[in-house]
Amino acid sequence: VQLQASGGGLVQAGGSLRLSCAASGFSLNRYPIAWFRQAPGKEREGVSYSRFSGGGPYYLGSVKGRFTISRDNAKNTVYLQMNSLKPEDTAVYYCAAAQRRLLTSLWALSDEYDYWGQGTQVTVSS
Repeated sequence: VQLQASGGGLVQAGGSLRLSCAASGFSLNRYPIAWFRQAPGKEREGVSYSRFSGGGPYYLGSVKGRFTISRDNAKNTVYLQMNSLKPEDTAVYYCAAAQRRLLTSLWALSDEYDYWGQGTQVTVSS
């Protein structure tokens, strides 16, 4: 079981990036998936969450309206489209999958997830 995150890079404020999280060894369409991020000196925080059936998606308040999580089941990949990027979005971004359905109130807790990608750096310059 493996998650491979990619798509990070350096972008100017106001720009866009699309992160990808490709799974191998299991089918993402049966798992809740989330994107987290961690900036230097800060706690890891949940950015977006996609349930595999019914409800959501869910977003961190500061990214709502700018970020969009989506799934391509045929490619076994989850995406995070990030628009109108701000310097405060600078962080290492991780994708994560849980082995069981999560309570919606717990989606942003990193301890709820069983599988993690390696992280991809997003840097937004002002």
